[in-house]
Amino acid sequence: MGDIRGSSSGATTPLEAARTPSFDKVAGCGRLGLLHTIPEGYPPGSDVGNLALFGYDPRRFYTGRSPLEAAAMNVGLGERDVAFRLNLVSTRDDGAGLLMDDFSGGHVDSESAAKMVKTLDEQLGNSRFQFYPGVSYRHLMVWRDGLLKMTTTPPHDISDQPLAGHLPVGEGAGELIRIMEASRELLTGHPANLARVSQGHKPISQAWLWGQGLAPEMPRFKDLHGLSGAVISAVDLVRGVAIYAGFEIIQVPGITGFIDTDYSAKGRYALKALQTHDLVFVHIEAPDEAGHMGSREEKIKAIEEIDTRIVAPLLEQLPALGPFKILITSDHATPVSLKTHSLDPVPFAMASGEQLARGGTSRKFGEEQAGNTGDVIGDGYRVIKELLAL
Repeated sequence: MGDIRGSSSGATTPLEAARTPSFDKVAGCGRLGLLHTIPEGYPPGSDVGNLALFGYDPRRFYTGRSPLEAAAMNVGLGERDVAFRLNLVSTRDDGAGLLMDDFSGGHVDSESAAKMVKTLDEQLGNSRFQFYPGVSYRHLMVWRDGLLKMTTTPPHDISDQPLAGHLPVGEGAGELIRIMEASRELLTGHPANLARVSQGHKPISQAWLWGQGLAPEMPRFKDLHGLSGAVISAVDLVRGVAIYAGFEIIQVPGITGFIDTDYSAKGRYALKALQTHDLVFVHIEAPDEAGHMGSREEKIKAIEEIDTRIVAPLLEQLPALGPFKILITSDHATPVSLKTHSLDPVPFAMASGEQLARGGTSRKFGEEQAGNTGDVIGDGYRVIKELLAL
């Protein structure tokens, strides 16, 4: 949800341009400031950012993105097993070589994707390499007793850029490149892929491997804070962090991890979950996806949907459950002008039910006013403690 001002972003950020009366109420009645979710030297990704938001210092607990996704997919990892994110991507040839056309493969549907990943496992899988289907374009490969010390590139960081120069490098990189190249022939002529193309969708060109890591060791959230937790998210990464934290995964029909998600359902299920849990972490991927698309309009729309369909009903109905606190923030910024993540701090707002009942000043929840308060949380993982102490 966070953003920056830029040539294609406009004079205001999407968050500042959006109509967000519910966000603004929390910002006006409670605490408003900026939050640094990404420690210095770490990549600005959802893995690092969400670890921080759950209260875990990435400098102690981050081992890579894919082990978290493996947990959400019920894929067990041995001590030396290396998990990799596998994106189904679309590429195009500009005459000089292949470019990354779409890191999401046109947001391929999960059913078609599962058929393609099954073929990868049948044709390329063995006792060392195994392939597991996930949601939409997000899948998993595990290298049993594998190699870890290599550099890989997130495909969303190289939109419209050449693949050459961004392929894996380091020990074991040759195995990854072999699999990625072999996937082209298997996927371009795959029946599920051809069926999608005939319906006007982008073709899946190949598998792209990145985000490798070993299984982390993390204490349970309840052991740290004495509170039970639940999570609502369509994204395996977030669900994986929650599993390591000991949260219950709340299954919500109609949520997609994209801009077409069922926002209202997330709000309804969050309210229900709070009847049996102390804390609920509600994650909405839509603003991030809009940022990757470079669409200011879609990002503003997604932010307004969250405000109207999730936060407004919660603020109206939470008092019936008793005393409560609410925190609104982002795991990282995804500026429209960059189409990828950035290291910029993100706005946060938190308030208690008592503060909201008393009322407050009129403050816009956005980057500028958050920065003007001078309230900065430099270590993002501390934000949970700040909320609990509010």
